Amino acid sequence: MFDWFSNILGLVGSGDSTDRATKLNNDFIRHEAKIGGKLFGPVPRNRRRDFFCLDSHTWIWHEEWLDQNGQNHIQTTRYEVRPDGVVKAQDGQMQYQKVGDEELQRLIKAAKMYEAQVYQEIYQPIFQS
Repeated sequence: MFDWFSNILGLVGSGDSTDRATKLNNDFIRHEAKIGGKLFGPVPRNRRRDFFCLDSHTWIWHEEWLDQNGQNHIQTTRYEVRPDGVVKAQDGQMQYQKVGDEELQRLIKAAKMYEAQVYQEIYQPIFQS
């Protein structure tokens, strides 16, 4: 994913490169997150779902929704790939838990789907032009 980003930065030229690179990176992550949020079906009305690769070792699953009483709910799961396995923290907790085998297999499947879909929708058209 990040090799693609480096290649794209080369396409936009120089100038105020740090600010442009940061803005471009954030724009790509937002777009990728929306694509990732739709991988598992349509996002219901009054709900926001994002799934994305933040960096080479971090994946984020984020959902926001309104319940029947109009109360806003937010749930964020941060997955970190470490040399000794994958761990997760939810809703800003600093304590990480090791991800079990079944959840790990689902995460791997989701990451592969994400990479394929994001490449197809965003990066492949750029590199083919």
